[in-house]
Amino acid sequence: MTEYVVMFPADNEEERASRTPAERQAVFATDAEFGRLLEARGGAVTGGAGLTLSGQARTLTRGPRSEVLVTEGPYAESAEQLSGFFVVSCDEYDALVEAARVLTWAHPVVEIRPVQEF
Repeated sequence: MTEYVVMFPADNEEERASRTPAERQAVFATDAEFGRLLEARGGAVTGGAGLTLSGQARTLTRGPRSEVLVTEGPYAESAEQLSGFFVVSCDEYDALVEAARVLTWAHPVVEIRPVQEF
């Protein structure tokens, strides 16, 4: 089976932080429905995680003279944040895309990328 990463790159962090417990549960239910739909199409969720808000993030980058710099949070120029992801296995890409449609109920953007095997 081919592996993919299904990412949520555009969740609004302020909105995420202000969700009520019921709203959070609705997101979890949508994510669970994705897993059920994917399984019905012959795939499986094999991993994943929700990520903490960017205030707790660190960014490493190579600076002048090749030293590694550690900064608080993502770069200010970042257009998007990654709020979570699933690692999935699926033989048919179209089946994965069809199952992932449900994720747009809770996540404004859903990005699917194949995992490169090494």
